[in-house]
Amino acid sequence: MPFDDDNQLNDELPLFGERQNNGDDDVSVALHHIRGAIKRVVYERPDGQYSVFRLTDSHGNEQTIVGAMPGLMEGQEIEAEGRWERHQEHGNQFHVTSYQAVLPSSEAGIRKYLASGVLPGIGEVYADRIVDQFGLDTLNILDNYTERLKEVPGIGAKRIAEIRDAWHSQSEERGTRVFLQGLGLTPAFCNRVIRTYGIGSAAEIVRRNPYRLAEDVDGIGFLTADRIAAKMDIKPDDPLRLCAGVVHALEEASQDGHVCLPKGRLIEAAAEILNVSQDRVEQGLGIALSENKVIQETKLFGENAEPRLYPRWLYVAEVDLAQMVNVILRNGRGIGQPLPVERLGEGFARLNRQQRQAVEWAFAYGFSIITGGPGVGKTTVIGQIVACAKLLGRRMALAAPTGRAAKRLGEATGQEAQTIHRLLKWDVQSRKFFHDMENPLPCDLLIVDEVSMLDTPLACNLFKAVRPGTSVVLVGDKDQLPSVGPGAVLHDLIASRKIAVTELTEIYRQADGSRIVTNAHMVNEGRMPDLRPVPQGVKADFYWVEQSDTIRAADLICKLIVERIPKVFGFSPMNDVQVLSPMRKGDCGTLTLNSRLQAALNPADGSKESFQVGGRMFRTGDRVMQTRNNYDKGVFNGEMGRVLFVDNSSKNFTVQFDSGVVEYSQLDCDQLMLAYAVTVHKSQGSEFPVVIMPVMTQHFIMLQRNLIYTGMTRAKKLLIMIGTRRALGMALRNDRPSQRETGLTLRLMLNAF
Repeated sequence: MPFDDDNQLNDELPLFGERQNNGDDDVSVALHHIRGAIKRVVYERPDGQYSVFRLTDSHGNEQTIVGAMPGLMEGQEIEAEGRWERHQEHGNQFHVTSYQAVLPSSEAGIRKYLASGVLPGIGEVYADRIVDQFGLDTLNILDNYTERLKEVPGIGAKRIAEIRDAWHSQSEERGTRVFLQGLGLTPAFCNRVIRTYGIGSAAEIVRRNPYRLAEDVDGIGFLTADRIAAKMDIKPDDPLRLCAGVVHALEEASQDGHVCLPKGRLIEAAAEILNVSQDRVEQGLGIALSENKVIQETKLFGENAEPRLYPRWLYVAEVDLAQMVNVILRNGRGIGQPLPVERLGEGFARLNRQQRQAVEWAFAYGFSIITGGPGVGKTTVIGQIVACAKLLGRRMALAAPTGRAAKRLGEATGQEAQTIHRLLKWDVQSRKFFHDMENPLPCDLLIVDEVSMLDTPLACNLFKAVRPGTSVVLVGDKDQLPSVGPGAVLHDLIASRKIAVTELTEIYRQADGSRIVTNAHMVNEGRMPDLRPVPQGVKADFYWVEQSDTIRAADLICKLIVERIPKVFGFSPMNDVQVLSPMRKGDCGTLTLNSRLQAALNPADGSKESFQVGGRMFRTGDRVMQTRNNYDKGVFNGEMGRVLFVDNSSKNFTVQFDSGVVEYSQLDCDQLMLAYAVTVHKSQGSEFPVVIMPVMTQHFIMLQRNLIYTGMTRAKKLLIMIGTRRALGMALRNDRPSQRETGLTLRLMLNAF
């Protein structure tokens, strides 16, 4: 038997090192303040995202300060807030979290500041002349009386005009940064705000409506904008706040997968977020509707049904998606002749009745769906569709939502397969996909795998790019978790009964003795899987370990990955083993497990470069996952990679994904997370040689049958589940996960576009 008996596994494992902070605890770090003049610029990135300065503080001591401090020059004085850190090579450094520039207050400081290049044509000589002439009143002269610069020998009218323009421009930027940082924005977010609105408009736009930050600036959400608004004395029932809160409540619902919400639920959710009465929320909703930020649907769900409210962008996506599906159904065509099955050979002959139907319907109908669980031969069917399309001379395009799924599809069919995003070709300049209604995909047959992951916005963009007459085949498991993004596209398409659907049910991998497959199907049917121990001396692909203590379970997960699985099965801990957890928090959540597994599998040993931003620590070799779509970099939510190189001198780092190498600024690491352990939701579309999945009562909020089923079906060769039968039973009984609010099925059934 590959593992020791259950008692030894559960009770006698030594602790796997010290427990580390999982990011959930509120760890307060004392902030300090420092004031002084910039003595020397040691290093400064061109984009201002990282600088190293030597500063003479108010006590005359020289200090090293580091952080994002764009626009500072030698001689300039600043007031900064931050924390002291000890660098292993450079000693004590003050890491600046926020700062504001203050003009120098001494003649020596003013001389150095003016000589630093802050003004065109002014070097040390002219800086000395100006300060000799005006002394401590120099900055007042530059602010208000620049014409007096003609009193300085050698400065003529043309140079005075250049100085005036440059000084006033810099004064405006200084004022804008002081204003924004005074509202609590970090220097990095100040840069984003200024890039978004322009230096001349940023402060005024924020003053008029700070809630625009949540709409326009990446990384700033409603809660941050609301804190800023409070600092600006905007009242809790201000119409700006009420409108923004309603929009935010809908956006929050979209994060949970909803495309719309019934009016009553929206009002309740927004009232709780805003901490105001529902009457006030009604007022905010009226404003959001009048400004076309929210769309109300009154007829689609029935005359007596409660109205549904949509964020405008999701309403447009759902309506357009329904229209595009209808166009495909109306214009799609079959081959109009029998399939050349005699030329397909033994591959087609071995198909069962359901599989043959799936292949035939792919060519008989312009739009068809193939669904089924693990081991039922979905990939085999796709292979036969591809073979038949080749015989018929059809131009094909194969795609999947994630890079791993696309790679697997390409390997299985011998045809090129791409992610949907790369198939559609995002154009950085125009900020849209190249392939759309005007530039459709050049194919006669489009096959998309892992369609359970397809959300409403991406499906809309995909189907917009389908050329009239192209046949579409969607393949996916309807019983898996729905997409991470809003919508339930596969479920809604099947429920509409407008599309030819083949459900494959005959299990083939079961014949190979796969306990993963048989147990996954048992879970999907609501039955307790076979959890019996594996006989001594036998290797299997499924193991259950009973363990109720969450800390011991976490210890066991680490020990299995680091020691037991490599020793017994020969799998690589870094390349082959993936932990899937139902939740992020807790002892067996992804946050804690990632911290522990990083320390175990990729420890700091002096040979690896690393960096830390806030509570995030990354080092060379770490497994990471992209957590949101970055169209400009061509990397998308859910893609997994490895940190390839960390350059602390430039504050950049690179990640190797399946699609290629992507470079990031270290300050952009908020779009990545460690991926030694990921949530089951984030694992959709991927398969891993080995999966370890904790199932603890601690996870009761997330324990659903389709979540357990989805996690189990990610394992290809070995699945180890650790937890309690009670927790597993809770999940099996919970076959009614929250219903996603969408209108796609009704739009298709009623032709309501």
